[in-house]
Amino acid sequence: MGGRGPIPIVALDIATRREALAIVDRLGALCRFYKVGSELFTAEGPAIVGALRDAGCDVFLDLKFHDIPTTVGRAARGAAALGARLITVHASGGLAMIEAAVAGAGRECGVLAVTVLTSHDAASLGEAWGRDGVVVDDEVRRLASLARRAGAHGVVCSGHEAPLVRADHGDALRLLVPGVRLAGGPSHDQARVVSPAEGAAAGAAYLVIGRAVTGAPDPALAMGRVLAELA
Repeated sequence: MGGRGPIPIVALDIATRREALAIVDRLGALCRFYKVGSELFTAEGPAIVGALRDAGCDVFLDLKFHDIPTTVGRAARGAAALGARLITVHASGGLAMIEAAVAGAGRECGVLAVTVLTSHDAASLGEAWGRDGVVVDDEVRRLASLARRAGAHGVVCSGHEAPLVRADHGDALRLLVPGVRLAGGPSHDQARVVSPAEGAAAGAAYLVIGRAVTGAPDPALAMGRVLAELA
């Protein structure tokens, strides 16, 4: 799993199978890797993963599991059985939980541990965790080290922290960078965003692009811009 340059993944953060498959059809060969998150999975269920696999696409099932180790291990096994190539768990679930996910997912499905959501900044993270003086960079590095100990395929972090994780772990952890926006585009509800070129330069193995493509008047044209930046 992985490759020489970052793999672009388009986030299907939309409500219906019909809309999702319309985007897949519109993008065609421009994108063969898609993210299914909580919104689409809750609306359409496991069948949407099968539909994307039937269309010849890889699936990143981004459900961010966070539960007791046994439950997460079984959920990871189920996700792998559906054909997901990548799944997410919250690194804050702890070492045993991440290890259970890795064991459940098996060899063909990579477990990515989410460090700090890109919607957080230091103030909101400190408020959520009930601590003063929280430094996002430090928390990301701490949780990335935990993920490596657990044998995770990689971690999810913003492009701002990616160089730090790369410096700490090199190729031992594959980095998925969400919150990717085209230059000059809106950041929406993300606090820490990067462009495709910035994400690539930061050492990302996977880049997740959402509304910059799916919300564009011409999604294929927008995806072409992403690929041009990466080239």
